[in-house]
Amino acid sequence: MTQQAASRRTGQRTQQERSSTTTSQLLTSARRLFARDGYTATSLDAICEAASVTKGAFYHHFKNKEQLFRAVYEREQQALSSSIAQTYSHHDDPWEGLFQGMREFLVGSMEPSAQRITLIDAPGALGWEVMREIRADCRRMMSYGLRQALGREGQARQDVESLTSMVYGAQCEAAMAIAHSDDPDALLQATLRQFRLLFDSIARMSPAT
Repeated sequence: MTQQAASRRTGQRTQQERSSTTTSQLLTSARRLFARDGYTATSLDAICEAASVTKGAFYHHFKNKEQLFRAVYEREQQALSSSIAQTYSHHDDPWEGLFQGMREFLVGSMEPSAQRITLIDAPGALGWEVMREIRADCRRMMSYGLRQALGREGQARQDVESLTSMVYGAQCEAAMAIAHSDDPDALLQATLRQFRLLFDSIARMSPAT
């Protein structure tokens, strides 16, 4: 490799690193402001100032505030999915893994900044279709966990998918209800009791048990 080619490659890496740094600064600052002030009240000017980024640099990376919010929301969901997967992996019993993963989802969704972004502001800022698309990994994990718990043999694909929709839908609705509850801790505990009963009932009827 010639010195000129090496210099071009080094320059390219530097540009990529600068771009990555700018994106990270925007996402970090935006998350903090969205969590503190809410999506509607947070301006692009405030985000750029907090990130020490010009408006021109912002528009080089994101089309508008909604696209930036979506990127923040995606990072929140990725972090939550990773936490759920790690929790699930710590349990040999797939039903217990499912329950503890469910608990991780609900408890994680209660963290104030995550709650403000993912449950309070996201429906209005992104809409349910976009939220559902971004949450697809979490739903796939639920489907995987149920397949493992129910056993691969003797279970029609349609049965597993319908049960996944029911349980995952209940999980998401429960998180939303907890976010808007006057007593979220009490509702969380009541919700976990009901999910424990549900999983125990399904496990007793499962041919895998």
